[in-house]
Amino acid sequence: MVDPKPKRRRRWWIIAAIILVIAGIAYWKHSGTKPVRAPAPQAVGVAKAFSGSMPETLEALGTVTPIATVTVLPQLSGYLTEVGFTEGQTVTQGQFLAQIDPRPYQVSLEQFTAQQAKDAASLAQARSDLARYEILERQVSISQQTVADQRFLVAQDAATVQVDQANIDSAKLNLAYCHITAPVGGLVGLRLVDPGNYVTSGSTTGIAVITTISPMTVIFAIPQTELGQVLARKQSGAALTASAWSSDDSTKIADGTLTAIGNQVATSTGTVNLRASFANGNDALFPNEFVNIHLLVDTLQNAVLVPSPAVQDGAPGTYVYVVQPDHSVKVQVVTTGPTDGTNAVITKGVAPGDVVVTDGIDRLSAGMKVTIASEAASPAGSDAGSTSSGADSGGQHQWKKHKHKHFQPGQSGGDSGQQQGGAAAAPQ
Repeated sequence: MVDPKPKRRRRWWIIAAIILVIAGIAYWKHSGTKPVRAPAPQAVGVAKAFSGSMPETLEALGTVTPIATVTVLPQLSGYLTEVGFTEGQTVTQGQFLAQIDPRPYQVSLEQFTAQQAKDAASLAQARSDLARYEILERQVSISQQTVADQRFLVAQDAATVQVDQANIDSAKLNLAYCHITAPVGGLVGLRLVDPGNYVTSGSTTGIAVITTISPMTVIFAIPQTELGQVLARKQSGAALTASAWSSDDSTKIADGTLTAIGNQVATSTGTVNLRASFANGNDALFPNEFVNIHLLVDTLQNAVLVPSPAVQDGAPGTYVYVVQPDHSVKVQVVTTGPTDGTNAVITKGVAPGDVVVTDGIDRLSAGMKVTIASEAASPAGSDAGSTSSGADSGGQHQWKKHKHKHFQPGQSGGDSGQQQGGAAAAPQ
């Protein structure tokens, strides 16, 4: 009889051999793999936060509104015999514009003059009779009633002469109205009536429209939430400057000052109307034109500024990436103030000298290692600085709180360029 123990031992040896082969294969595979490398640092552009000034400017859409727009209407009826202006001509106040046939009114003047002469003669006769009656009255040769009646007759004739004088003055005024002059100085529009037409005092068309071009005003509206600051500055005696820009916000047209603030808030829009005045010596502002007004309310001094591209909005709120000494980045939540499209004010969260990321932000995450792109070549650092501080090129800037278009030369442009140019090597 065969012993079964050797067969069992052989079976266990086969199983053990298979296990060893599998373990060897696994070891061989694992021993051939390369170690996992940490991700390469992300190349970014940076800039230093710096201290500077920032103008607080309100931007609003405005309408160019002349100080005076006058429709020249005839004040009496008659044939228009002459027009003394050219369409589009600039006229001064009192300048001759048109002539209405004065002959009917000249005849009326002569009639009233003759009537006054007649009534004046009657008055003189009545006064002469009164003088004789008064002598007879003192001699008790005439009744007192006759003398009293004569006095009343003198008073009536004197009033009649006054009426005649009023008629004469009215006729002279009509003659003056026949000679139509410019009530205000300004630009004459298109001629509305041709010579030879019969015009009337009830006409609503008029002869021409005169619009005052210089000076010119612009009416614009600001939100009621911004009214308090404007009122405070105005009541303190400050002269608030206003700039008029083209409708596409790309070209400055004129500089002026805020002259008036409306006395009530529009309930339908929650805005207040303001008026700014411009000299408009070059006639650049045209009536009823739409322009963008940039009202400089105040200027923040010693504010912390960073390039606008560094400021991001996301789940944490408003934040920036701050480069740490070990070349890692930290998500720093900040509170922002006004911005001019180039730089933004940081009121909380960043201090002057902090290095913030301005380029390559979309590929970053908290704690990631970075390299400064400008380390490879020095011109990159200067380019980054000029990008952050660059002077206003007349472009359009979108603002979060207020819109600013212009920096005063040397305030933020030069400073930011110098500090940001040096920021490239700061994290090394």
